[in-house]
Amino acid sequence: MRLKNKVSIITGGAQGIGLATAQKFLDEGAIVIVCDMRQETVDAAVATLRSSPAGREGRVEGFVVDVTKRPQIDAMVAALKASYGRIDVLVNNAGITLDARLQKMTDAQFDKVIDVNLKGTYHCAQAVVETMVEQGGGAIINASSVVGIYGNFGQSNYAASKFGVIGLAKTWAREFGAKGIRCNAVAPGFIATPILHTIPDKVMAQMTDRVPMKRLGRPEEVANVYAFLASDEAAYVNGAVIEVAGGLTV
Repeated sequence: MRLKNKVSIITGGAQGIGLATAQKFLDEGAIVIVCDMRQETVDAAVATLRSSPAGREGRVEGFVVDVTKRPQIDAMVAALKASYGRIDVLVNNAGITLDARLQKMTDAQFDKVIDVNLKGTYHCAQAVVETMVEQGGGAIINASSVVGIYGNFGQSNYAASKFGVIGLAKTWAREFGAKGIRCNAVAPGFIATPILHTIPDKVMAQMTDRVPMKRLGRPEEVANVYAFLASDEAAYVNGAVIEVAGGLTV
């Protein structure tokens, strides 16, 4: 098991890619900390994970955490330090979209996406990094997107936030690499998650056709990359941006 006993925080961990990541980390032996905004979704995710074969033997905890609210993050980190004495992995997976063309986008739409996707990533990393420095190592993984590399129509706020988390990962890679802390980013493409359920079938077909592999990605396929980056197998991977997009950008 590649992540045996690694205390691993996964924000936005109650559904989609986050929940798949929590399951993958649990399968790999990690102590999994699921963070999300609503108690009911956290409870449901924890119950699902604990009912899995790995969950019956492993350790799973859930915390209600809004990544825009620093006191909630600090309380969660303090609780983990009290329980486990360390924090090994942070997966900054929490994110939202509020799309509109620039001419139609409101300040509220822009600010909310930046606050969750970019500033939330900053808050969570700042809350855990001192612990990682003290223990002499750790891994921080930021969820970007292919939109954060190439942009996308109607997503000025989302693109800016996802460009930003790449910049954070590369900066932290420089700041903390000598202290044994690796920082990387993952850029998924079109992944079959609940966020796509509102998209019309015709648009979904067009999206799929743009991918050379002619299918959407699965949440588990992103989770596999997160698990690699969190593991000692990626001990010399630092400051990287890994696309998980089926060749979408080729």
